[in-house]
Amino acid sequence: MSSRVLQLDVPADSEASPRRNVPGSVSSPLMNGEKGLLRNQNAGFTALASPVRREIGNRSLTRSFCVDDNDLEDGKASKERESSAQSLKLPKIQNQAFLSGLAYCISSCSMILVNKFVLSGYGFNAPVFLMLYQNIVSVTIVSTLSLSGAVPTEPLTWNLIKVWLPVNIIFVGMLITSMFSLKYINVAMLTILKNVANVLTASGETYFFKKQHGTQVWIALLLMIISAVAGGITDLSFHAVGYIWQTLNCFLTASYSLTLRHVMDSAKQATKSGNLNELSMVLLNNVLSLPLGIILVLGLNEVEYLLETPLLKMPEFWLVITASGVLGLGISFTSMWFLHQTSATTYSLVGSLNKIPLSIAGIVLFNVRTSIQNSLSILFGLLAGVFFARAKLRDNSPT
Repeated sequence: MSSRVLQLDVPADSEASPRRNVPGSVSSPLMNGEKGLLRNQNAGFTALASPVRREIGNRSLTRSFCVDDNDLEDGKASKERESSAQSLKLPKIQNQAFLSGLAYCISSCSMILVNKFVLSGYGFNAPVFLMLYQNIVSVTIVSTLSLSGAVPTEPLTWNLIKVWLPVNIIFVGMLITSMFSLKYINVAMLTILKNVANVLTASGETYFFKKQHGTQVWIALLLMIISAVAGGITDLSFHAVGYIWQTLNCFLTASYSLTLRHVMDSAKQATKSGNLNELSMVLLNNVLSLPLGIILVLGLNEVEYLLETPLLKMPEFWLVITASGVLGLGISFTSMWFLHQTSATTYSLVGSLNKIPLSIAGIVLFNVRTSIQNSLSILFGLLAGVFFARAKLRDNSPT
């Protein structure tokens, strides 16, 4: 569920979490916990962190976010991502398109699976602390790279912080709800349930921004709803609490995407360069999330649990959660690298197809009980996601 920042069509997978992706039209969007899922949610900016991505997924979902499921947006968003990628000192190696795509898929899938392992495998009951720690890892790495001159970031001025704070509050809520839902829901079901965020985002775009979507887009969104409902009905490990958290996460993911679009121009005007690249958003989202995360850790009484749990005395546990933070941020870097080496179309479709091996891995690695009906519902939802990506790209392509 922390890349937490980077944007986009979040990505999903993306995520959101996502490590956090900054959505333009969220497709699911891992900024971190999702940063992974959350990060794969919009093909424009990645809000990571996480991630759910950046899948939530930064996260991204994310940044994946994610945020989780980098799927789409318009040509302007894609150009801004490519411009951000070009500002990085990308390694000059052979077959960069294949390697960048592979790195993106591995980092986005691993982010969500590692978060699931921490929350369910280890039974770690402090999801807000996990998000907070992942954000600290992101801030540390990005700040170090920025100070060394390896990557460009905008100075965090007070004017920029004031403009971004409302978005960041939603972002933190997105990551936290992604963490809680991931604890109770298996990865495969979480992947298709996140599709509901696409429906809310598309509806919000039509209502608030008067954006018209093609018939195929609405058909794909309808198929996503059907698959989510069918999947929930046939889910052998159904957990009401997890579904409540995920429903809230979908609303927050959509709100993040729509709010981000509203404040982006103001945020750019508040910077010294007049631009705000993905890594600057990663740093901004994660830095601002630290005080709020500390308040929530104290308010939700996670401190008492942290003082008592033996997990924090295990070096391997610290290694795993540190890796989750690095993976969340990795979604941001690999997504920019991949987009720079390929096209927005390839990037979006790979983000959608990436959910298929992620779902299979989630079922196999965590011994998820399933049925033929539930498996078909999940497959139906995954294919609907691919259909949605293709329809949205066709919708946004010049005629």
